[in-house]
Parts: sequence; C-alpha cells; structure tokens
Amino acid sequence: MKQRWKNISKILIILLIILISYIVYVTFDIYNYGNINELNSADAAIILGAAVWDDKPSPVFEERIKHGIWLYKEGYAENLIFTGGVGKGDEFSEAGVAKNYAIKNSVPEEDIFTEEKSTITEENIQYAAEIAKENNLKDVIIVSDPLHMKRAMLMAEDYGLIAYSSPTPTTRYMTFKSKVSFLAREVFFYLGYQIYGLFE
Repeated sequence: MKQRWKNISKILIILLIILISYIVYVTFDIYNYGNINELNSADAAIILGAAVWDDKPSPVFEERIKHGIWLYKEGYAENLIFTGGVGKGDEFSEAGVAKNYAIKNSVPEEDIFTEEKSTITEENIQYAAEIAKENNLKDVIIVSDPLHMKRAMLMAEDYGLIAYSSPTPTTRYMTFKSKVSFLAREVFFYLGYQIYGLFE
C-alpha cells in the first residue's frame, strides 16, 4: 500500500511538472506572438472590440481603431470590420463608436462593416467571420493588442478565416504591472479556450 502511494505521488509530481512547463511555454508563446506583424494585403481588417466611454473609444480601443484605419489608408485592407456590442451600462455599441471614429478620419462609410452583437472575443471573431462570408471577403487582418493576438488568431482559424496578424504598434498596457496582469489573463483564457475545444 505504501509503495502504491509512492508511485501515485511520483505520477502526480510528473504531471504537475508537465502542467507547469506547458503553462510557461504558453506564456512565452503568447508574449512572443505579439511581435508578429503580417503586413499582407487583405479584403478586410477585423478590429476587435474594447470598452467605450460614452460615445468615445477607450484609450485601448482607440489604438486598435487607429491601427485599423492605418491599414486601410496604407492599402493593406480594402474594408474595415468593427466588432463589439453594447456593454453593460453603456449606451453606444463598441462597433458603432469605432465606425463613427473611422468616418471622422476619412474612411468612406461604404467600406465599413459592423457587428454589434458580440460581448467577448470569440463572438467578435464569430460574427465578423459571418460578415466576411456574406460579403465574399476571402482574407482578413486581425487587429488587437499584442498580447491578445495569439488567442484571437487561434479563434480566427477555428472559424475558418484566412487571417493575418497585425497587432497595434502602440498599446496602453505600458507598465510592468499592467502587462503582467494582461498576460496572465490571456494565458488563463487561452488555456480555457483550448480545454473547452477538447470537449466540443
């Protein structure tokens, strides 16, 4: 009996080491992936939603919108797809605020698509993928903060998108504390998404 418990303990320790090693690997992979910028021409750029403050984008969201507009004006994206519904306690949708911002910055309204139903990243991708399919947009550029890109690109692949990664060149997550907090959150959600996928 004693030997049996020793064997079980060894197995549990090995499994724990494997788990910790994988978490460390994923953490570095997410961090490094944020440095990948695939500046390919595409039919559209999908800008992932973030918080809005009344009828204005939050600083984090504004950086994403600005980068999407830059991709459009530089000829990398023929259209823009803004994502994000109405958050709790908000009056305006994230996508709607982003669209208005883009129009004010000389992006023609006819080149802008919006989805205003999503509340989480996966829904951003899901509903944007539906817009792409309905409008025969064959490939897209995913735009978000660097540490968000790994999970977003995995979801884009799962929803059948031909997607390129283009993180914002600037980010509001500047301090060590904010970066660590965002990274830890992304590791948690990335692993959760992978585990969820195993049981689908």
